[in-house]
Amino acid sequence: MAPANSLTYYLSEHPSIVGFRWSHAQTLGSTWSFLFSSIAIYLAAAVVLHAAALLLSRHRRPVPLGPLPAVHSLSMALLSATIFAGILLSAAAEIRDTRWLWRRSRSRTTPLEWLLCFPLGTRPSGRVFFWSYIYYLSRFLHALRTFITIFRYRRLSFFKLFNHSILIFMSFLWLEFSQSFQVVAILLTTLVYSVVYGYRFWTAIGLPAACFPFVVSCQLALLSCNLVCHVGVLLLHYIKGGCNGIGAWLLNSVLNGAILFLCLNFYVRMHLRKRNPSFSGGGADHHPLLKSKKI
Repeated sequence: MAPANSLTYYLSEHPSIVGFRWSHAQTLGSTWSFLFSSIAIYLAAAVVLHAAALLLSRHRRPVPLGPLPAVHSLSMALLSATIFAGILLSAAAEIRDTRWLWRRSRSRTTPLEWLLCFPLGTRPSGRVFFWSYIYYLSRFLHALRTFITIFRYRRLSFFKLFNHSILIFMSFLWLEFSQSFQVVAILLTTLVYSVVYGYRFWTAIGLPAACFPFVVSCQLALLSCNLVCHVGVLLLHYIKGGCNGIGAWLLNSVLNGAILFLCLNFYVRMHLRKRNPSFSGGGADHHPLLKSKKI
């Protein structure tokens, strides 16, 4: 088997991927109790660890973590790239296999419309939902960065806790309600995250950092693209007569809007501080997405 064919098989045609089905009885982490308990444990652990770090270290000296931050960044970069390739190939395979059905339906559906708006009655099974599930699990690995930040900087922000918790919650909703738009959202997010965490790995091993807020700029670009796609979903919902999981999509839109507002708020304060050094609204060191050149 040629390398390209082998890669396609293991990312989109393997029986475990094709036959995947989101089930409360069989899929790890698929219950509401698991979702809320895991988020509660994450929040409690972060708050307790932060309080203990402040009590045990008066001078706030960073705890030497060795290669752990670099390993975490490299792992997230590789995992994000794998999910991106997997869901891209899986979406192409699903479009190839079901296009004939779209042509026979009353309202003809194009691949772009399917990516943004799942037909009503879509079930969380098959290739793209397998990679959506892997993305959901990867959010827990992503949340570990909170603890790395606590150990290194003795700092914990509301935005970081909110952002990680909401990402876990939203990715669960995507699977639970077969929410429309999730394929595009995962493609955009994993593409950006593979770049962001690759950059963090680059700087973690001592290579020079960018001369501008690279991570925050990527985050704003991602959220802006998501906003444009959300408008497309809303239009298709009314034009096509309904998109699957629209209730979960509406909640997703509100949460994405909150995250975008927090990012823009930081960006404005950062530029105000550059123009007026006496401005006390908080600078780059206070934002969870923007780290110093030592990271």
